[in-house]
Amino acid sequence: MTVYSAPLDDMNFLLYRVFQVDKRWPQLTKLSDMAERETCDAILQEAAKVCEGLIAPLNRSGDEEGCHWHENGDVATPKGFKEAYRTYVAGGWTGLSGNPVYGGMGLPKTLSVLCEEMLYSASNAFALYPALTVGACIAIEAHASEPLKQQFLPKLYSGEWSAAMALTESQAGTDLGIIRTQAEDLGDGTFQLRGSKIFITAGEHDLSDNIIHLVLARLPAAPPGAKGISLFLAPKFWLDDAGQPAHRNSINCGSIEHKMGIKASATCVMNYDDARAYLIGEPHQGLKYMFTMMNYERLSIGIQGTGSAAMSYQNARSYALERLQGRAAAGAVAIDKMADPIIVHPDVRRMLLTMRAWTEGARALAVYTAEQLDIVKYSEDAAEIECANRRVALLTPVCKAFFTDKGFDSCVLGQQVFGGHGYICEYGQEQLVRDTRIAQIYEGTNGIQALDFTARKVVGSGGALIDEFVVEIRTWISEQTDETMAYYVESLEAELARLHSVTEDLIQRANRDPDAAGAASVEYLHLFAHVTYAWLWARMAAVTIACDDGECDNDEYQQSDFSTSKQATAEFFYRHLLPSTKALALSIAQGSCALMSLDAELF
Repeated sequence: MTVYSAPLDDMNFLLYRVFQVDKRWPQLTKLSDMAERETCDAILQEAAKVCEGLIAPLNRSGDEEGCHWHENGDVATPKGFKEAYRTYVAGGWTGLSGNPVYGGMGLPKTLSVLCEEMLYSASNAFALYPALTVGACIAIEAHASEPLKQQFLPKLYSGEWSAAMALTESQAGTDLGIIRTQAEDLGDGTFQLRGSKIFITAGEHDLSDNIIHLVLARLPAAPPGAKGISLFLAPKFWLDDAGQPAHRNSINCGSIEHKMGIKASATCVMNYDDARAYLIGEPHQGLKYMFTMMNYERLSIGIQGTGSAAMSYQNARSYALERLQGRAAAGAVAIDKMADPIIVHPDVRRMLLTMRAWTEGARALAVYTAEQLDIVKYSEDAAEIECANRRVALLTPVCKAFFTDKGFDSCVLGQQVFGGHGYICEYGQEQLVRDTRIAQIYEGTNGIQALDFTARKVVGSGGALIDEFVVEIRTWISEQTDETMAYYVESLEAELARLHSVTEDLIQRANRDPDAAGAASVEYLHLFAHVTYAWLWARMAAVTIACDDGECDNDEYQQSDFSTSKQATAEFFYRHLLPSTKALALSIAQGSCALMSLDAELF
């Protein structure tokens, strides 16, 4: 039986030592009230309590029972989910970072990403229900009319209503430009939708009183392709004049998918049979509007990978400290026992440190990216906002793809630590592997994320977005004066030089070869992510080294177990994981020929 414990020590370390939010938030006028650490600590502690005590205990039973589809189209979630959801929304968690004008709490994204991680660690499947609602709220607030905002956002933020996004069709997954769902103007300010969608997370369930569907569809005579898509809002229950759910809309769940994992999350086939809906924003802007939601969801799904990895590490660490097998190479450690705990073996330590390095590096990058989102939302400096927007555009596909790639890898490593016990249900590791696998697939496959990052963000900008980010890293390097940091600084400088060389070469080849960016995209994203993690691990090491030297405001971390562990993990990352950039650079340099020369018929 798995037991989740929220990593609050590491979260607070990132917030207050690495990113110093107590100094940063007061500079953003609307976040000035968040400077009180006591407020943030209380929120994180309460989130941990909810995730540890309320959500996590439902994870295994929810997986074993799954969701139930009934012939009338209703879907029932597993036992205990309704009660847990009611408690969760009663605490205001759905509206944590929502606009206070419509009932949200208005908390910074820097804080909410950590709450999201805890929720995903507790239960991937449960977390998806509120995650879809939060994403829909972002799209509605950004693009809907004021009357629609007033009508729907308060109930969504409160959790009384939930939301789903309906994009995918059987013939249209990555290529949404070929969707067939049609919309007809009824002439009274509403529209009629006809079509079917598949793989719709939380499209139907019994957790909330109403489900608000954001649906992509085509109006008559719309331009072909992606330019002809519009976005519509279709509630499961149409509202009466008092704004309350009244009669059932013509929206029906035709079935739910039988899946490898996240079985307690309802993944639905949704049929819109002349369903009544509102148009969001302007016609033919639907894909642009939906990407407002999808960009949030991509960061959120990236955090799903991190949350799963954190749970995997906790499971594997506990098991490695208790499981007795063999003796340490240097001689018996547990001399009073028949064998030593497996944590004495180098390969087990390699797996645990790899999981820890990827997970804590991802957590740091999630907070950094969230900091940029807070700047975009709360800063009053136009130049600062533009810079942060560019940083978010650059990092979002990296967060989604790399967090989930390494999150899945970490779940598999955790399973390996358990050996045969990791392959059976008892310890929860096989469920983590199954649940986390989807994160590399949905919200834009990781291959698509890598192509977007490499072809559009890097090659498309002529390297400008990368260069701007590297300037920030080099500025930080220039500020390091502690001799103890010399190894990290020199290694990081070498990695930046490698990244620059690879980027310049790739841009030049892409100008000659249309397949160059696609051929290198996954390796290039991983190369960039390694270098970014190296910077963040150096920053984390620098803080603990300074504290050990007595340079901190207090001695919370001075010569502490936390500081020792953090520095050891940073060194492991640099010495054992970062060297893979050499192989990645070599692979990127090979170009597209070996990939593209073989005729399709010969595969």
